[in-house]
Amino acid sequence: MASLALTSSFLPSLQSRRRKPEVNSQIRFSSLRSTLPKTAIFESGVRTSFRIPSSLSSEAKSIKPALDFRSSRGNLGTFTVRAASSSPATVAPASQPWQGAAIKPLIASIATGIILWFVPVPSGVSRNAWQLLAIFLATIVGIITQPLPLGAVALLGLGASVLTKTLTFSAAFSAFGDPIPWLIALAFFFARGFIKTGLGNRIAYQFVSLFGSSTLGLGYSLVFSEALLAPAIPSVSARAGGIFLPLVKSLCVACGSNAGDGTEKRLGSWLMLTCFQTSVISSSMFLTAMAANPLSATLTYNTIKQTIGWTDWAKAAIVPGLISLIVVPLLLYVIYPPTVKSSPDAPKLAREKLEKMGPMSNNEIIMAGTLLLTVGLWVFGGILNVDAVTAAILGLSVLLVTGVVTWKECLAEAVAWDTLTWFAALIAMAGYLNKYGLISWFSQTVVKFVGGLGLSWHLSFGILVLLYFYSHYFFASGAAHIGAMFTAFLSVASALGTPPYFGAIVLSFLSNLMGGLTHYGIGSAPVFYGANYVPLAQWWGYGFLISVVNIIIWLGAGGIWWKAIGLW
Repeated sequence: MASLALTSSFLPSLQSRRRKPEVNSQIRFSSLRSTLPKTAIFESGVRTSFRIPSSLSSEAKSIKPALDFRSSRGNLGTFTVRAASSSPATVAPASQPWQGAAIKPLIASIATGIILWFVPVPSGVSRNAWQLLAIFLATIVGIITQPLPLGAVALLGLGASVLTKTLTFSAAFSAFGDPIPWLIALAFFFARGFIKTGLGNRIAYQFVSLFGSSTLGLGYSLVFSEALLAPAIPSVSARAGGIFLPLVKSLCVACGSNAGDGTEKRLGSWLMLTCFQTSVISSSMFLTAMAANPLSATLTYNTIKQTIGWTDWAKAAIVPGLISLIVVPLLLYVIYPPTVKSSPDAPKLAREKLEKMGPMSNNEIIMAGTLLLTVGLWVFGGILNVDAVTAAILGLSVLLVTGVVTWKECLAEAVAWDTLTWFAALIAMAGYLNKYGLISWFSQTVVKFVGGLGLSWHLSFGILVLLYFYSHYFFASGAAHIGAMFTAFLSVASALGTPPYFGAIVLSFLSNLMGGLTHYGIGSAPVFYGANYVPLAQWWGYGFLISVVNIIIWLGAGGIWWKAIGLW
């Protein structure tokens, strides 16, 4: 016999135990409704027994919170349901909600790949390259519509590549050995250390105490702080993920804006998008602000035999760069505003929080020292022959050895591992699109088309710029894009009459700015997107809008500045 204590409403008074009125009761469990008696007999304040078939006793135990007997009147009481030894009745198990892929987005993704797969292969393109393009675009559609989490979608894309023999297994998973995805994952582990030790909150409160009376002022303080560090830290992934993401997240939490609980737009959505979009601007302002910038300079020399020096780069970028750094946060503040605009009491409250926190703890000191060590290696890594990801691994090793961050906590950083998966998958597919010759074919096709229009060099260069810029939707790396298309576009621009040095420096700047289009286009994108404050559709939508604004600023105001300094 199995028993289960339940709570019920009952008739408030009974004349005697011999006279037992019947009270209609309801059960909130469909599988039991047909089996239990339709009338329940019970007494005020007295435990009463029901008999249930033994076939239901185990289920009754498991759904105790779901059983609810109610009468139309009376006070609360309790009674016991007892299972009978046998009964022919059977109960169908409750249906479980679908936990698989969202069907419509999945169909849209698969349909994209199938349609393109069977489109006739253009002349000059290999069958493998075209098939990989079909899988790549299907994966991109899946990443946009999200029938499954991003990592799962990317893994399906890699699986399709291997299944169709488009890529070998080693080729499909080759990018998991690329340093950039790992650097991004390591950035999330650093962020965990900032949050756990309280150092992130301490720094956040310091910022709030100085600039917190204005949300816009707080945003600008972060934007220009990042820009000042840009020339010294040549990895936008390290700069954004290792230093500013933990700080921004701490500021959001300190202001009551958390991912996933409906408070994202208080501060976090605007601040994350602003810091990301300005990180691509600061990366374009200095030769040493992004790892791929020296590649642009090298290809420029190889193509037109002219050198872009550090000072030349900074001089040309300073005016349009500063204008963009001022305009973009303000524009986002207007079109994607935080709900908290000002908080005059925030600086005072922040100072009170700092007083309560007291002096820095040992873990905070270790975290701060590790950060200085890692940033120092990022700044002077070229001299010491230590790359950015090696410096990040060394820093994480210090945190693990000292117990500031545990490996269990690293394993629990689901977003880090998910980002590592989908970013590495996209890098692999985009890289093999280049190796299979598709990007080269695309570049040559564009060049022939633009060259045959018979336009002035100004218009021809404008068309080339737009094609070069927006083709970045097909790339998960600025370096890959530069390596695949920079030389071809610079060569054609020069042949059509564009001043060669002017063309080179404009393409170099755009090679950074185009990273703001997507959540995978530059190293800082997965870091800020992974914080989960901005939905993917809005990320892409505002990315396109800001790209238009940046092009107008850099070719408009920048063009006037470049004319003034004699670049054209």
